[in-house]
Amino acid sequence: MLSLVKINQIKLLHTNKGRDKSGLCLVEGEKSIAMAKDMVEYTFSVEDTEYFKELVSTQAPQSIAAVARIPQWAKLDIEKSRTIVVLDGVQDPGNVGTILRLCSGFDATVLALESVDITNPKVIRSSAGAMFMVPWLKMNRPNGHAYLEKLSASRKIFRLEKKSNGKNIEELTTASDIILIAGSEGNGIILDTTGTSISINHNKNLESLNISHALAIALHSRYQAHT
Repeated sequence: MLSLVKINQIKLLHTNKGRDKSGLCLVEGEKSIAMAKDMVEYTFSVEDTEYFKELVSTQAPQSIAAVARIPQWAKLDIEKSRTIVVLDGVQDPGNVGTILRLCSGFDATVLALESVDITNPKVIRSSAGAMFMVPWLKMNRPNGHAYLEKLSASRKIFRLEKKSNGKNIEELTTASDIILIAGSEGNGIILDTTGTSISINHNKNLESLNISHALAIALHSRYQAHT
């Protein structure tokens, strides 16, 4: 059975402040728990507490969850990849989780600028635990801009955005090490970091591509070209 101390601890992990203070996060489902590996502090199931449904983040929860340590990545971990994906103000947990899975599959790392917290239980669930495998960092926009300016000496910067003068996606396949910036569907890219605009051609009946779909196409194109 879960102790009252652990129940209160789990409740705090539903908040950014609680996760930041404790260095822990809530992981739901067997697949995500398996990805967390030795980061898991303890697991709990429907058999351990009558409050299970209140302790997890989904209305249709799986039967097991865990409390795990949040992975600690450094800038060097981010820079080991040929492709750094920058998420500029992306707030949808489902999209960010999906993007983490894409980065796991296509060898990219993530820099999240003022986006939804990657340790959010909904992001972790949507990522199927990929946030434990893909190096990522969180920054505010001013610090992110300064960091990207520093990296621009050795990496080409691309902005994934719908513009009339946007270059073809093939531009991504020819460059070696890159930074790929993507924004939310509502606000687009807010970051004023200079880069080459990349557009993905599609049928005009479709107003715009979902950010995770656009990144899937872009990352797959690079992966195919460099493997």
